[in-house]
Amino acid sequence: MKELNTNIVFRGFLLFFTISFLLVSCDQDSLDTDSETDTQLLSKAETQTEIDNISESLNDIDENIFLSYGSSASSKEIENKEIELNKFMPDCVVITKVITNTHKSITIDYGDGCTTKNDNFLSGKISLDISLDFDSKSASIDYTFDNFYFNNKKIEGDIHKLRSWINENGNPQAIINKDIKIIWEDGSFVTVKGERKREWIEGFENHIWGDNVFLITGTWTVNHKDGNERTVKIIEPLKRKTACRFIVSGVVEIQKNDRVVSVNYGSGDCDDLAIATFNGIDHEIHIRKRK
Repeated sequence: MKELNTNIVFRGFLLFFTISFLLVSCDQDSLDTDSETDTQLLSKAETQTEIDNISESLNDIDENIFLSYGSSASSKEIENKEIELNKFMPDCVVITKVITNTHKSITIDYGDGCTTKNDNFLSGKISLDISLDFDSKSASIDYTFDNFYFNNKKIEGDIHKLRSWINENGNPQAIINKDIKIIWEDGSFVTVKGERKREWIEGFENHIWGDNVFLITGTWTVNHKDGNERTVKIIEPLKRKTACRFIVSGVVEIQKNDRVVSVNYGSGDCDDLAIATFNGIDHEIHIRKRK
């Protein structure tokens, strides 16, 4: 009888220990995944502004190349458009191209690095493969990266763009699907996967790049090195003026479970400021070149 009682007590203790361990582990997992300090949340908001800034800068490059080579068939048209392209591209860039009426293969080589006209430092190569469909008035564009760095952040992965000459609003637009990785100098990284729509709303009637304005919408996921995944959605369309190196307005929401951080880019002024809001408090942040 004593042996039986001892076994019961032992089994009871073991069950209690097991349940306690699981509860503590669950609490710890919840703490690790859901409880973040204000500093950590602020850092995630700043990272998102960098993702947005990189994305739009890459779109500017691609759009310029497409306008100069992808949408032109004759050598005379290309020659005229190259004059405007040279105003946008830094002097160090070497562009190689193989062009037919319906297909363009173009490589943009920034070499060991140089500063662009809007004060970003780029190095390495971007390769574009452009296929034109004149019946649907669209172009399919794939671009990849070869040892490419944007302000000392390495960019890897692939981007596919469906570029339409005209949409239902009478404007050019692009549907952009990306699956890229951004790696910082300290080894931290994010992967970005999802879709954006970029509508060209002003300036497309001429060949002056500096007066162009774009509106961007979309949803994507961002995975961080620490394993945290967040859903990002544009709540109010982002506005990109190519005369400014930053996004000038619009609101993005970053969500993980029931926690939401919003990033407001302002009301149109060209500056490197944004407002991150979480826990009911506004925080001013800079769209900075993080090291």
